[in-house]
Amino acid sequence: MRTALVIGTGLIGTSAALALSQRGVTVHLADHDAEQARTAAALGAGTDEAPDGPVDLAIVAAPPAHVADVLADAMRRGVARGYLDVASVKGGPRRELEARGLDLTAYLGTHPMSGREKSGPLAATGDLFEGRPWVLTPTRDTDTEVLNLALELVSHCRAVPVVMDADAHDRAVALVSHMPHLVSSLVAARLEHAEEAAVRLCGQGIRDVTRIAASDPGMWIDILSANPGPVADLLTDVAADLEETVRALRALQSSDDDKRRDGTTGIEDVLRRGNAGQIRVPGKHGSAPRAYEVVAVLIDDQPGQLARIFADAGRAGVNIEDVRIEHATGQQAGLVQLMVEPKAAPVLSAALRDRGWAIRQ
Repeated sequence: MRTALVIGTGLIGTSAALALSQRGVTVHLADHDAEQARTAAALGAGTDEAPDGPVDLAIVAAPPAHVADVLADAMRRGVARGYLDVASVKGGPRRELEARGLDLTAYLGTHPMSGREKSGPLAATGDLFEGRPWVLTPTRDTDTEVLNLALELVSHCRAVPVVMDADAHDRAVALVSHMPHLVSSLVAARLEHAEEAAVRLCGQGIRDVTRIAASDPGMWIDILSANPGPVADLLTDVAADLEETVRALRALQSSDDDKRRDGTTGIEDVLRRGNAGQIRVPGKHGSAPRAYEVVAVLIDDQPGQLARIFADAGRAGVNIEDVRIEHATGQQAGLVQLMVEPKAAPVLSAALRDRGWAIRQ
């Protein structure tokens, strides 16, 4: 691939353009908002000047509701040898294009499984997709050259290609992305009018659950409008589980021993099912999840603290597998949770104590 046209210079489009530009591809940028395209160009994502002729690959990064319109226009104008989109739903856009009678041999629907809570070109980075799955949904009609161009794009973005059926993809993202976002928003909505004294007690648990609720509502309306059925089906199941959980909790309030036992069984069931589901979430580098020991270190909120901890861990010969930070409420301090292999935990704890760190048991 020598040339590309990115249509839509938001977070995903600009990030892909940055990755391609960094690898020597000549990238042209287009957007219905010319100022946004100029911003992306100023960031080094490419040029906002139109190409002289057809490019190798056109990448449509428009909202799901507009993908078919943008693709149809680009294909009729013949702007590229191959066309793909990066929308978060795949079945609907393809069916819309088929209904318009377009030749889809040069088209491939794709979806990079990466993003941020922020949107727009200023949130874009050239490494946004690195190590992340990038779904490709070819059909028997997809031209081999177009598939190869898509694979080259994925390689330039250092993502991991995953081939799926379009409708299977839409059901999958409803489960692992769209439904969880709405559940996160529902939990975060409980905080809107909560008493200040209660909100001040927020810890890492509520931060983890509500983090993705900070995303742009307009963007998510576009996403959910393109995949409402599978998301609604999942929320119906969640609603049934919630109803049973409420019933079990009410039973725990009863003075009747049998009802309390029934309530305990109900709560235990949902917690155990949660354990079983959480275990299936892929671990580091997509491998099976592993159990790590946590070494918790108290730190002051000052520059260089994290760098010192990592450097001291390196001197001790311990690899940090993962890290979380819990900030103290009302204090300039926090708790750094270092996840390490179980056998390395006592080694790291001793080494950090020797270097003056406060280890929390």
